[in-house]
Amino acid sequence: MRIEVICTGDEVLSGKVVNSNFSFISQKLGDFGFSLDWETTVGDDRESLLLAFRLASQRADAVIVNGGLGPTVDDLSQEIAAQAAGVSLVLNKTWLVSMESFFTKRGRIMPANNIKQAMLPEGAEVLDNPIGTACGFALLIGKARFYFTPGVPRELFRMLEEQIVPRLLKQNGRQSVVLLKRFHSYGIGESHADELLSGLESLAPSGSVKLGFRAHYPQLETKLTARGEEVNALRAMMAPLENEVRARLGHFIIGEDDQSLEGVIVDELIKANATLTLVETFTAGQISARLMPLPQAQGRVLRNTVAQDKAQLSSALGLSLPLSALDVANAKQAAIAARLQSGSTLGMAILVVVDEGVDRVEFSGEVSVAIADANGHCFSRLSRIAGGREWVRLGAVEMGLDSLRRHLQGLPMNERTDFEKPKNTNKTV
Repeated sequence: MRIEVICTGDEVLSGKVVNSNFSFISQKLGDFGFSLDWETTVGDDRESLLLAFRLASQRADAVIVNGGLGPTVDDLSQEIAAQAAGVSLVLNKTWLVSMESFFTKRGRIMPANNIKQAMLPEGAEVLDNPIGTACGFALLIGKARFYFTPGVPRELFRMLEEQIVPRLLKQNGRQSVVLLKRFHSYGIGESHADELLSGLESLAPSGSVKLGFRAHYPQLETKLTARGEEVNALRAMMAPLENEVRARLGHFIIGEDDQSLEGVIVDELIKANATLTLVETFTAGQISARLMPLPQAQGRVLRNTVAQDKAQLSSALGLSLPLSALDVANAKQAAIAARLQSGSTLGMAILVVVDEGVDRVEFSGEVSVAIADANGHCFSRLSRIAGGREWVRLGAVEMGLDSLRRHLQGLPMNERTDFEKPKNTNKTV
């Protein structure tokens, strides 16, 4: 089946908005074994939209259109879809009632211009949107089945997974039961993971399970996708392959499916009835920014000290003797001081020293992580990460979070990652 995606909007065409929606659509379809043949980006112009719809209707079997379903004058997808299909726009009373209920539940009166969102091409199939006012719809134009989706990312994501993918599978004559298993890892590169998982697909009968990867530094997503007639049979077939992935990737796995590294950490803090105080340099507070927004982190992450240099850090921690350097020894001192200052059960410090290359392009960062507990123990890790400045920052944040995860789960902190330079020193005191 040949598939095209059409993304609409002047802001997308001009580059003022990064088109992350297309990236999500492409990756999600790839999870289910679909590949795209074309991607078209078109502005909010009637003639251009009509031409894009007509071209797609002649060459594709399925077309996903993203955007243009809002209530304003520049939202044109319904109007142009009706024109391309040679039908009229008609009021969908069922969706109008749904929109009115959406506003009523929020204590608001629906503006009159929202009625436009219930005007759909005659004969269109409604695609439900339980979290917004823009319903999607499906419509035959030429030889292609078009699927129209809202531009709001979270609305698109849900509609694509719940409404469109099952229809595409049916349209393509495939079994409608698809099982997707995801593993998230830190510290291991895509080629290394591929090598470790060599031969995994052959463990399933008749190539019925597909292995795939999606690298997004500093994490890697490993995916297993299976198709069949019955979900329980698929789960039984997938179980040994899932266990094999866990065994081969080992401690590098930080979570599965919808789990996040920060969510796993907070869950472990709750499980241990522990509290945490943080100290960060160079990372711009990104470790706490990952943890503290989680609702369950309230009362678990007590405080974060973010400083630019050792003098500022010493002052913030109330140290009588200033830190002499941003190294492992001083990371331990900072972690202990932070824990005592806040009364938390754990204190973690991540101190980073960045060296700029002669041409100010290549950077390397010496990352010192220390975790102090209430029993007087202090666990530390020293690493060096090379790359651009932001690469070093992202790597330092992820290493800090992963070190904390490993400590909470009783795992070794000293496993070397694929992102470190040689002469790495790791130790526990």
